[in-house]
Amino acid sequence: MSKDKKKNEVAEKENNNLQVTPGFDSLDNFNLALKTANLLSKSSLVPTEYQGSIPNCVIAINMAQRMQADPLMVMQNLYIVHGKPGWSSQFLISTFNTSGKFSAIRYNWVGERGKDGWGCQAYAIEKETGEELHGATVTIQLAKDEGWYQKNGSKWKTMPEQMLMYRAAAWFIRTYAPEIAMGMYTEDEIIDVTPDQNEKAQDINVAEEIKKKANSEEFDISEEELKQETKPEPEPAEEKEDKEQPEQPKSEKKESSEQTSMSDSPGFALDD
Repeated sequence: MSKDKKKNEVAEKENNNLQVTPGFDSLDNFNLALKTANLLSKSSLVPTEYQGSIPNCVIAINMAQRMQADPLMVMQNLYIVHGKPGWSSQFLISTFNTSGKFSAIRYNWVGERGKDGWGCQAYAIEKETGEELHGATVTIQLAKDEGWYQKNGSKWKTMPEQMLMYRAAAWFIRTYAPEIAMGMYTEDEIIDVTPDQNEKAQDINVAEEIKKKANSEEFDISEEELKQETKPEPEPAEEKEDKEQPEQPKSEKKESSEQTSMSDSPGFALDD
C-alpha cells in the first residue's frame, strides 16, 4: 500500500507541475484564456478593437500562443483594415528575425534610385542548412502596374524606399516562413489591394447607367425592312381553295326554297 501511495503522490505532483496556458487545447486552458481576455478587455492600453470585446481578445491570445509571442504585442500590431486583419510590417519582420530559424533579413537593391526600375529583394540565411534564400524583387514599376502607386494617400510616393523593403520582406516571409505570418497580409498590403471609395462609387455609377440603358438602344430600320417584317404570311393551300370557290347565286337558293314550300303545302299536287 505504501508503494501505491507514493506513486499517487508523484502523479499528483506531476499534474500540478503541468503548465496551464491560454488556448483551446483543454477546458483549463480555455478558462484561463477567458480570464486573461476579460482582464485585457478592461485595459485602456490595448487598441480600441479589443477594449470591451472578450472574443477579440481571446482570438489575439490564441494567435500569440501559436506564435509564442506576448498577447499585448500581438494586439498592438494586429490591425483591422476594411474588415480584414493585417500585421504591422515591423512586427512581422521582427518575429521572423527572432524565430531562430533564419538570420536577420537583409536587402539587395537593383536599378537606379528614382527610376521605375528601382527595386528591392529580401534575403536571409537558413541556419539549419546554411542556404541563402532570396525572395521576389519588388520595383517601383511593379507598384505602378499593380495600381499601388496611384492610390489616394499612397505611401509609395512619399516613402518609396521603406515601402520597397516592407513589401519585399512580407513576400519573403510568406514564401519561406508562412507559419509566422499565419496566412495573413500586412496592413500596407491590404490597403494597396483594396479599391478606393471613389473607385467603388464609380463602378456603382457605371453599373446603374448600364442597367438604365439596357432597353433604350435605338435601331435604324429602313422602310423596306419594315414592310418585309409586317408582310402577312401566306395562307395555307386548303383555305385558299375554299375561298376561290364561287358562292351559289341567291336567286337559285330562293327558287329552290319556294318550290319546297309549295310542294309541302296542303291541297297542292303536281300533274303527272
